Amino acid sequence: MELDKTKTKKNKLTLEFVKNGKQSLSKINQLTPSEIVEELDKYIIGQKNAKKSVAIALRNRWRRQSVMDNLREEIMPNNIIMIGPTGVGKTEIARRISKLANAPFLKIEASKFTEVGYVGRDVESMVREITDLAVNMVKTEKLKNVQIKAEANAIERILDILLPPVKKKTEIIGEDIIPVDDSEKQTDTRNKLREQLLEGKLDSRTIELDLSMDNTPMLQVLGPVGMDEMGLNLSELFGNMMPKKSKKRKLTVAEAKKVLTQDEANKLIDMDNVTKESIDKVQNSGIIFIDEIDKIAGRQSGSSNPDVSREGVQRDLLPIVEGSTVITKYGPVKTDHILFIASGAFHVSKPSDLIPELQGRFPIRVELDSLGFEEFYQILTKPENALIKQYTALLKTEGVELEFSTDSIKEIAKIAAEVNENVENIGARRLHTILSNLLEDILFEVPDKTKKKKIEITKEMVTERLSSIVKNRDLSRYIL
Repeated sequence: MELDKTKTKKNKLTLEFVKNGKQSLSKINQLTPSEIVEELDKYIIGQKNAKKSVAIALRNRWRRQSVMDNLREEIMPNNIIMIGPTGVGKTEIARRISKLANAPFLKIEASKFTEVGYVGRDVESMVREITDLAVNMVKTEKLKNVQIKAEANAIERILDILLPPVKKKTEIIGEDIIPVDDSEKQTDTRNKLREQLLEGKLDSRTIELDLSMDNTPMLQVLGPVGMDEMGLNLSELFGNMMPKKSKKRKLTVAEAKKVLTQDEANKLIDMDNVTKESIDKVQNSGIIFIDEIDKIAGRQSGSSNPDVSREGVQRDLLPIVEGSTVITKYGPVKTDHILFIASGAFHVSKPSDLIPELQGRFPIRVELDSLGFEEFYQILTKPENALIKQYTALLKTEGVELEFSTDSIKEIAKIAAEVNENVENIGARRLHTILSNLLEDILFEVPDKTKKKKIEITKEMVTERLSSIVKNRDLSRYIL
């Protein structure tokens, strides 16, 4: 009885957790634009215009879902082009937005694609990739929801191995054959074993499992456009014509619990529903971030040497961004309402160098600001994942407390701004280079020198370590 009460209590807690999880997800999807910007401020410094644009785009997603059915299909997302030098936060903004929306998110580089008819990746592969990601995302959510039931089923399977069901005994009394009821005794023994199993007393015992092997080969299709990266599972084609093989494995009870729980969880989820929900998620809330779009801009038609990875890719990209249907291994996926965010430094080319039709499909253009001393100082200290916090946490694992004085942080920010101005502007990524050079000796020597429990980084240390490199322009090109 106590065992049943515990199980009931556990199930109630799980249902409550799932319910709360759905409520929190609903709350995240209904964040106001100002609240979205506030969340982005925790990780990204500055870039107010870019944050504002993506916050509106995300809120419009939720607004569209609340519009009447006949008008909902007509509301198209306002795709965005982010223009700015590398390392100013373009990718990070898009990545954080996808987490806030709990949406399928794919970052892809435009320079990876080639025009149809040439060897290389075609633009439709981005839709197939984001669909794969969505399926994994939905499947993980579903597996969490059935975890308790899967664990219970796994325990019953282990009990069947530890205490196999006995055949009914019979006794001959005179001329009659009378069955002997041992079920009560068997149930008592099973309950005692279950109790020991739940308490972990049997975890070290070894048992033998019959595990099914997926021995059906995957056939990689190489053929017409759109068929690349579409693996065909022969078991799906031929159904049960190819029998599954099983393999005996000896595992401890603790290991068997994990393996069988995973197996039972997979049995409890309906993959047809997972696929349907995933496609819906991609079509209505998917975000594709196309980086380096400036690399496919520039050369117009009429040039003596046509470049298959520039204007041709733009022409192939156009129907995907406009809205078309892409065939994936999970079924057709419509791209009409996927939000596309493109970004590029546009050092050599300009957004106007893109073909006019593609320009029209990215109506919102946001220019991101270059980073200077003030921004670098804030990046080092303010965000929740600030670089200084990361290095402090890394050295804490060695039992060493790392401290940066305010003056030392300002000096690092000053050097970063100076090197970006004189050598090459790579934005916040310059801070990674400078800090790794500054802390190189400390990170190398700390494991061997355990006596020193506290290391303070001062302005003098920063100057001594880095100023000579900064002054020598040729040296700073190679080192910083």
